[in-house]
Amino acid sequence: MNRSIWAWVRVLGGVGILAVLLWRLGTGAFLDGLRVIDAGTLGAAFAIGVATTVLSAWRWCLVARGLGLRLSLRGAIADYYKALFINAALPGGVLGDVDRAVQHGRDAGDVGRGVRAVVLERTAGQIVLVSVGLVVLLTVPSPVLTQVREHGRTVAVAAATAVALGILLVLAMGRLRRGASRWARAARTAIAEIRTGLLARRTWPGIAFASTAVLAGHLATFVVAARAAGSDASVLRLAPLMLLALLAMTLPVNVGGWGPREGVTAWAFGAAGLSATEGLTIAVVYGLFAFVAALPGLAVIAARALARARTRAATSRRPATIAPRPAPVAVEIVAVRPAVALPARELVGSSA
Repeated sequence: MNRSIWAWVRVLGGVGILAVLLWRLGTGAFLDGLRVIDAGTLGAAFAIGVATTVLSAWRWCLVARGLGLRLSLRGAIADYYKALFINAALPGGVLGDVDRAVQHGRDAGDVGRGVRAVVLERTAGQIVLVSVGLVVLLTVPSPVLTQVREHGRTVAVAAATAVALGILLVLAMGRLRRGASRWARAARTAIAEIRTGLLARRTWPGIAFASTAVLAGHLATFVVAARAAGSDASVLRLAPLMLLALLAMTLPVNVGGWGPREGVTAWAFGAAGLSATEGLTIAVVYGLFAFVAALPGLAVIAARALARARTRAATSRRPATIAPRPAPVAVEIVAVRPAVALPARELVGSSA
């Protein structure tokens, strides 16, 4: 029941954000997003999407292999495309990741470890996004930096509170590791898998490189969307606004990725002295680019469904195997003459 309620909250939250944007800014920004796309910009966004998908799949391979799971790069790319399409087509934005996590866990014989591999792979990307986002938002002029300067005391208190909570969490995890409860065992497992899956010497350089390159690809797609929408702002001015939009996309309140991204982008562009309508149009173009870049996932789904259908058809046409009838066994019946009792005098004579 709680999962069902939370699922509805996520969907309704995304729908609510889109409804507010339509009410405040009208439908023009959404329609402009459809009109400004041409073959050149669409091809550039698709090519960037191919690169980011391959790098993301490679990152997943590194994490999975660090946890001791088998995962080929070719299979990871196909599964990642499938997950991207499901995320873009269905509400919530995470159902595709759940599907690839469970399916890979079943194929590898350990569903729990397969799920944790996907969680760690996604976490690696979020860590890089948050780290780069904080550095850019606190150093490059942006609405966030303006708010920090205007409310410095409040921001300092919030930062100190976050640091204190982080320290308490580390201490609690340290004490929990020494316990014998189920939670203690789970904490030890999580820490061990973080070390082997993310922080191992043979894996973390590749994971860091892939995560940084994927983030650069998303920012490049936003730049292509901005230029397609007619924005002539410099990349330095757009960077913090685009990072805000990417951070908003991590919120689990959306409809196929739509909702927070558009709302935050419209607010950020308006607060930065640009047009909120232009920001919304750029977000719409980016959303369309992301959907087109995920379309190979539909081909993966169709190809696998067709392969399963062919397998079932071949199985149904195969004649049933009839067990051969055993060969008859010849039984030879040997007649045995019964012994004849001799007369007593013959027995006496024979004994003499």
